[in-house]
Amino acid sequence: MTLPYRPNVGIMLINKEGKIFAGYRSGQKDTKSWQMPQGGIDENENPLTAAQRELFEETGIQSIQYLAQSSKWYKYDFPDWIPIEKRSQWQGQKQKWFLFLYTGTDAEKEFSERKDKEFSAFQWVDKNFLISHIIDFKKEIYIQVFSEFNSFLKK
Repeated sequence: MTLPYRPNVGIMLINKEGKIFAGYRSGQKDTKSWQMPQGGIDENENPLTAAQRELFEETGIQSIQYLAQSSKWYKYDFPDWIPIEKRSQWQGQKQKWFLFLYTGTDAEKEFSERKDKEFSAFQWVDKNFLISHIIDFKKEIYIQVFSEFNSFLKK
């Protein structure tokens, strides 16, 4: 039996300089624990609404402007080391990616007031940093998303 993919959103948040928000996953110790925000889509939830909600829950950031969304859903399979509770329900995740511009004045303040502690730190980075610091099973998706949103990124 083939399991379904969990509906999910990915969020690329850029600043006015075209740098990308990267969060360091709480509780991790290796260098490949940086990522962009992402999260599940609730039942009957619009993907754009889910992206805005997930961004706020994970980062505290609300000062954003919608720029674009991916032209397709990207999929990845869960590796064997993911806890069985997740793998018994889902083969992996299918993600619709959204691009937002950060329009606020103090991301550090917004981040420090977030309610979810998924990330212990953040920084504004370029795509090469994320490609070399994302967990391996998500790397190909990141490369494709960067290619799709390339015109918005710092050259």
